[in-house]
Amino acid sequence: MKSKLYDKIATIYFYAVAVVLILFLISLIGYILYQGRTQLNINFLTSPPKFMEAGGGIGPQLFNSLELLVVTLIISVPIGIGAGIYMAEYARPGLLTEVIRLSTETLSSMPSIVVGLFGLLVFVNMTGWGYSLIAGALALTVLNLPVMTRVSEDSIRSVPNSLREASYALGSTKWQTIVKVVIPTAMPGIITGIILTAGRIFGEAAALLYTAGMSSPALIFSNLNPSSPTSPLNIFRPAETLAVYIWKINSEGLAPDTRQIADGAAAVLLLMVLIFNILARWLGSILYKRMTGEK
Repeated sequence: MKSKLYDKIATIYFYAVAVVLILFLISLIGYILYQGRTQLNINFLTSPPKFMEAGGGIGPQLFNSLELLVVTLIISVPIGIGAGIYMAEYARPGLLTEVIRLSTETLSSMPSIVVGLFGLLVFVNMTGWGYSLIAGALALTVLNLPVMTRVSEDSIRSVPNSLREASYALGSTKWQTIVKVVIPTAMPGIITGIILTAGRIFGEAAALLYTAGMSSPALIFSNLNPSSPTSPLNIFRPAETLAVYIWKINSEGLAPDTRQIADGAAAVLLLMVLIFNILARWLGSILYKRMTGEK
């Protein structure tokens, strides 16, 4: 009787915690969207900000955030998955493996401001690129690689060994087994790692202050010359992101409608994260079904 009572109490407790967390999350999202509702229009999303004037938008910052997301994922996802495959399938227990794991865990706890200063020294000054989108992407790669690597490794390790043995029994090589069996099975966990990485890219500001910069040129989207400073394809131009812009306008407070702009930008940033998470889950499920042959 006591065990059943304890089980019922624990069940009620965990359900109550889940409800509280869900209500808190819904209230937080609702508050941010409600505060920024008046700014959610096409003009605000497409027009550039105005200096010390009311009515500015977030067009360049919004585009920079999306472009930075794409560039950073292109760099960090293949490296993170490759590192996860090595740690889960090839690395042998020993001093080298422990050093790599310790270094990864230490890097994952590194403050973003320290990574930003490292990016300023290496990706901005030593390379001669200056404040640029590629410098910000590389700094965010340093931040996100430990998360991507650890999530990929755990997802690959969670694949049952029986699947590997069945693949070997059919004559597959180790690499064929990894590509055709292990990775498709681990895909849901890998997608989770990509979503966590993307969320940090969208929300990061400290590291980008010292690498991507706090300004953005007026972009001409018809200009497809990658070497032009006004081209959206130029990854060596300064690229102020939405999170950095929110911090800057709140700290400076020069525009008369600073609060409205900040609320609207925060609402847009939140919607971007939600939309990306939904699309990533949807695309991940489609990719998983195609790789596993499920209908």
